[in-house]
Amino acid sequence: MDAVHAFGFEIAIETNGTIPPPHNLDWICVSPKAGAALVICAGDELKLVYPQSEASPPTYEDLQFRFFYLQPMYGDRIAENTAAAIDYCKHNPRWRLSIQTHKFLGIP
Repeated sequence: MDAVHAFGFEIAIETNGTIPPPHNLDWICVSPKAGAALVICAGDELKLVYPQSEASPPTYEDLQFRFFYLQPMYGDRIAENTAAAIDYCKHNPRWRLSIQTHKFLGIP
C-alpha cells in the first residue's frame, strides 16, 4: 500500500466490517450485514440496506462514521423500500439516501 501511495493514489475500501482493515487506508466504507459482528466501528461512511428487521438504523447511530447512508433494498418491493428510506431520512437527517448503483446496472 505504501507503493500505491508513493504513486500518488489514494486507497479506499468497501467492506462488511467484520475484519480489521489495514492502517494506511484513505477511505473506509462499511456496509454492515444483519447478524454479522462489526469489528470496524469508525470510518468515512456507513451504508445500510433498508429496511432490514435485524439491522435497523438506530443500531448503528453510535458508531463513528462521517456519513450515514440508507440504500433501499432492491427487489420486488423497491418502490416501497425507496419510499420508506426517503421517509426515514426526512425524519432522521443524519441519514442520507443512496442507491445500490450496481443493482440498477444489473451487476451482481
